[in-house]
Amino acid sequence: MAEFHSKIKTIEWKGEYSRMVDQTRLPEHFEYVDIKTGDEMFDAIKTMIVRGAPAIGVAGAHGVALYAQELEKENLSREEFVKKLFEKADYMASSRPTAVNLMWAVKKQKDLIKNSESDIKGIVEELKRNGIKLENEDVAINKKIGDYGAQIVPKGAAILTHCNAGALATVGYGTALGVVRSAFANDKTVKVFADETRPRQQGARITTLELTMDGIPTTLITDGMCSYFMKKGMIDLVVVGADRIAANGDAANKIGTYTVAIAAKYHNIPFYVAAPLSTIDTSIKTGNEIVIEERSREEVTHINGKIICAPEVNIINPGFDVTPHELITGIITEKGILRPDYKKSIAEAFAG
Repeated sequence: MAEFHSKIKTIEWKGEYSRMVDQTRLPEHFEYVDIKTGDEMFDAIKTMIVRGAPAIGVAGAHGVALYAQELEKENLSREEFVKKLFEKADYMASSRPTAVNLMWAVKKQKDLIKNSESDIKGIVEELKRNGIKLENEDVAINKKIGDYGAQIVPKGAAILTHCNAGALATVGYGTALGVVRSAFANDKTVKVFADETRPRQQGARITTLELTMDGIPTTLITDGMCSYFMKKGMIDLVVVGADRIAANGDAANKIGTYTVAIAAKYHNIPFYVAAPLSTIDTSIKTGNEIVIEERSREEVTHINGKIICAPEVNIINPGFDVTPHELITGIITEKGILRPDYKKSIAEAFAG
């Protein structure tokens, strides 16, 4: 299978700090920002300077290392250092409540602290190295997801995606767009339809940017257009990412994904979720247990700083919705494509 190399590196540890693409500035400005403290990382995750479940996970791991660096300077005993660092790690994990990769990566760092026999300086160095390890593993995992997913993409397929689950949602390759990249590497006739993804327009701002940078043919459509193009026979399959997947296969992704899944089901179009196993939360039985983040009203009331509606109107702005497992054709992971019965196939993937 041919290999595709993306031009993008979303987040990277640079010795004493974390460097990441500032995704709030896209597409007008492709700029990197250096995050040098734990609180800066908390804010970067909260305000979506960094976004996408796998990238948020790596950012959280970096954030714990940054807090450790700060606490190292406070002349604490090892016991006090560990206690305070655990508190800071838990605080970091609260920055985005829906994305399970964040909690997963922070737990990885907490487990490292708990099991370390090093002194304070040694723990700090171990946390940095583990953050870099998670970076490298993310790219390798995404490429496996892409290669498995490419196997289900027909020749010349038009793939619809929602939000951004690409290089800019991960360390540098992508989950849903990793599938696209791997498919395109073998078939240059593959093309993408990208939903704009209101209210923060991740599809318009980010997906179209990274795919055009990589030379992959992409058409931008508004969120309400997907069923129109499905009916006209212009969409062959749907591939989206996920922020959390329950043990039964229910999948939380950016708001609007559920609507796309319903339309795909009606039009007999395969609907796939692409995500690493770290996105699957086996501690919850169904999607009903997933905490849905409520975001600020200004995301809906304003575009580019300008109000677009009556100032007094009521706003409800959930950041995610949950697609029931019955609507999902398969979950593409680094261990292969999981199929229904998801309770069984997910359990087998973790056991293997």
